Amino acid sequence: MSIDLPWSREIAELYESGATSQFVLYGNISDRFVIPGKEEASLGGLPEYLEGVLLSGFDLVLSYDLGNGVRIEKGGELMSNWPTFKESPRFPRKPREAFEMLTHYLRYQVNLKRLKKSDPQIAVIIKAANLLIPDVRGVSNHELSSIALQFRDWGSDSAIGELRLATFLLTENLNDLHHLVVSQPRTAKIEVSLPSVDGMTKALEVLLGSAPDALEEYKDDLSIPAGQLRGATLSAVEQLLLRRQHRKEPIRGDDLAELKKELVEQDAPGLIEFIESDRSLDKVYGHDAVKNWMKQDIALWKKGDLTAMPMGYLLCGPVGTGKTYLVECLAGDAGVPVVKFKNFRDRWVGSTEGNLEKIFALLHALGRCIVFIDEADQALGKRDSGSGDSGVSGRVYSMMAKEMSDTRNRGRILWILASSRPDLIEIDLKRPGRIDVKFPLFPAEEPKEAFQLIRALCGKYGVEIGEESFDEFQDMLPELVTAGAAEALAVKVYRLIKTEGKSALDALKACLDGYRNPISPEVLRSQIRMAIEEATDVEFVPEAMREIVG
Repeated sequence: MSIDLPWSREIAELYESGATSQFVLYGNISDRFVIPGKEEASLGGLPEYLEGVLLSGFDLVLSYDLGNGVRIEKGGELMSNWPTFKESPRFPRKPREAFEMLTHYLRYQVNLKRLKKSDPQIAVIIKAANLLIPDVRGVSNHELSSIALQFRDWGSDSAIGELRLATFLLTENLNDLHHLVVSQPRTAKIEVSLPSVDGMTKALEVLLGSAPDALEEYKDDLSIPAGQLRGATLSAVEQLLLRRQHRKEPIRGDDLAELKKELVEQDAPGLIEFIESDRSLDKVYGHDAVKNWMKQDIALWKKGDLTAMPMGYLLCGPVGTGKTYLVECLAGDAGVPVVKFKNFRDRWVGSTEGNLEKIFALLHALGRCIVFIDEADQALGKRDSGSGDSGVSGRVYSMMAKEMSDTRNRGRILWILASSRPDLIEIDLKRPGRIDVKFPLFPAEEPKEAFQLIRALCGKYGVEIGEESFDEFQDMLPELVTAGAAEALAVKVYRLIKTEGKSALDALKACLDGYRNPISPEVLRSQIRMAIEEATDVEFVPEAMREIVG
């Protein structure tokens, strides 16, 4: 059988070289996989893939899960010769008793091998291992610790090591598994990745037989939809195609992007969302130095010239300066998926870390993408979080720091953090190699600049304010007008026009008369000062702003 998945090749190499025989498989373990057959390939779950591909030459394959207990998947005649099985052919279902029974059987095979009576290849697959031996750090649970130690013994015990044995624990998230297992040096932790374009293409070849109408438009080149659907699971794609086939609706080129968005968000519910935008950076008023830098980076990215590509950006500046809007406009120019982190934090122990694992796996599968984390000072955790959150914040920090500094991601993942309080983001997360460029965004300080910003946002709502009207409003314009405040003014102007029948100029005068900035000048100046201190290049800081803080 061919072993054509990177993670399965790694398992085969580790086992055949004798480096290790114990594996924890995590990540995309609940997906479907292409299983080669004598006549034609099929799709099946991970246990079926292991049995049909990696373990096809093994003599005995056993599995265990809470629902089904111990099952003989292959090689029942070997088990039937075991005296204990002859006496009591029913296997225990409870975890501890089941692990003890399996350990007993493995030691029985060790004795047979030493007597030169038998030397079979044996595999044991433990499904949903996180339910059997979950992570319970800080809680004393002798039962779970006993099971975890038994599994460790399968990989470290010198006697059991004499067997031709391969053991597998399956768990969606590595952080959900008992730390005694995860920390075992001889246990290989293997991430089962989302399908590559090549893997998706092979799966579509299999699905073409059951969904010919759905794939009619691409039957001659399935790599096209495979590339567009990268980042989705095969399970989600299979469901989509079968529904389309039932309705006799072929997939068209113009709906592949939307389908991918739906499928990926379905696989990571509530954790991420795609930012789709028909805007461009040319729609952003002001911030010219920032826009030019971003445009140059996007041009390099599109050419494949990655040497000067940054690992990440930090957008900092007062509340309302348009950080999120700038990212939305960048999304329109980038030509790559732009993913926004949502609420990945969870109240359950280990769930937050598991959610992050799932997000990272998705980002790796997408290929080139931009990742946007708003309110980064709140989302990214702290190196030392104390005991108030059971250490979750510290573990989030550690996971984010590791992922953001992975140099293999340069040119593949561009991180964008946004915050009005960059001083609250851990210094290590802002260092070069994680965040290479820090862009400060400022409110309008000069009256002319403030007028043009308000005028531009009024135009967004169909309210025309002539440029020649500046002199009339010059003395009424407030200081430090942010994009958010200007948009609120524009909405108020529109409302007065519609509800009181005022002209555009009279409505604007009414709004500016007695206007109070929604954010106090002291807070704005403090946040401006922090943004200036963070800026990586003086060209990003206008002269007027340098004078404000002295």
